[in-house]
Amino acid sequence: MKTIKTYENQKVLVLGLAKSGFSAAKLLHHLGALVTVNDGKVFEENKDAQELLSEGITVITGSHPLELLDEGFTLIVKNPGIPYTHPFVQEALSRNIPIITEVELAYEIADAPIIGITGTNGKTTTTTMIGHVLNQERSNSVARLAGNIGYPASSVAQEAIADDELVMELSSFQLMGITEFHPEIAVITNIYEAHIDYHGSRPEYIQAKWRIQKNMTDKDYLVINWNQTELRELAKSTKATVVPFSTEGQVDGAYEIDGQLFFKGQLIMSVDELGVPGQHNVENALAAIAVASLKQVRPEAIKAALSQFTGVPHRTQYVGTHGDVRFFNDSKATNSLATRMALGGFDHQKLVLLAGGLDRGNSFDELIPDLKGIKAIVLFGQTKDKLADAAQKAGIPIIKFSENVESAVPLAFTLSEPGDTILLSPANASWDQYPNFEVRGDRFVQAMQQLK
Repeated sequence: MKTIKTYENQKVLVLGLAKSGFSAAKLLHHLGALVTVNDGKVFEENKDAQELLSEGITVITGSHPLELLDEGFTLIVKNPGIPYTHPFVQEALSRNIPIITEVELAYEIADAPIIGITGTNGKTTTTTMIGHVLNQERSNSVARLAGNIGYPASSVAQEAIADDELVMELSSFQLMGITEFHPEIAVITNIYEAHIDYHGSRPEYIQAKWRIQKNMTDKDYLVINWNQTELRELAKSTKATVVPFSTEGQVDGAYEIDGQLFFKGQLIMSVDELGVPGQHNVENALAAIAVASLKQVRPEAIKAALSQFTGVPHRTQYVGTHGDVRFFNDSKATNSLATRMALGGFDHQKLVLLAGGLDRGNSFDELIPDLKGIKAIVLFGQTKDKLADAAQKAGIPIIKFSENVESAVPLAFTLSEPGDTILLSPANASWDQYPNFEVRGDRFVQAMQQLK
């Protein structure tokens, strides 16, 4: 990591802990800052705060008192999940205290170049694909995953050497808190409507995503989804060199034609050779192909890596075969759009779908066209009746109910035949029955293993 003097004896407030705040507080303390941490979780239940206090860092927990801002902080490092509408943040802004997120700190100390990935869907899969491909033929350096993917960027940046790369997943929340952050390659997978409760409007959300290219120059590369008119228009306003990817025809970048994937005329592989199914994963793979090609990875190595890539846990992840029936875990599909994208990768006549979860008051009419032709569906959770109505309208011949994912798996297996696929893609959040989508996915995998 770079040795910087920027924060020596500066009073810095870390607002909100979790992984990124904890990492930022430790890094700033190491850099000589006078660090104060403020976290909403009470001290007795806050192991991170307890550890930071033991290291000599000032800790204030349980609330966010406005009078804390009287301490004269020169900077606030804000947890991305805390919205800018929060009264404490609003007061800090009114006092003109600079506010950044932890990825900005990571950039300041990073010796390694940064490849940044953002978008509404596919960020984690694309980030992981890129890391996997870039590491295919390396020996003396490594592409390190970081950021919103679960590894605090400021921690990973401390470990990285100049010959490494930081492959960094970036949320809109994180990108709102950058100033100098500058990736050498940036990827925008797609933009759909999301997080309006946080950003206030779709234009504000899009502008947050677009900040990824804020400091890029014509020596940098912006890899962008050319299927989306909105992104094609935005591409006109960047200084970066635009490298498009598309599944809708040839472009001056990565593209699919007749089931074959190319980069600037060079055949890389066929769609059938990808290790993960689904049209959305073709787009993710094209983004990875573009980045790898820009980094001079050989086409043969790209093909080998993407053929071996079997997915990210809980994201259309192949988890095994039993009785010649394949099982895929897509528990991360917590809305209809994610399930629609997953369904596009399977033969519906040989598919048994598992779905259901938390009722947020929405209907599932938009799913109906994508459910047509499915062999059978097993439903659970609060939305099972709503989904059954959509399944009936789609003409699914077999509609069954189960108590939960654990009981849905053996029931689905009895409905399947050799050559079929059982897919968990719930189209709902998990909180009616499970702490999070990861636990739900893990229970699916465990239930599949118990069949054996």
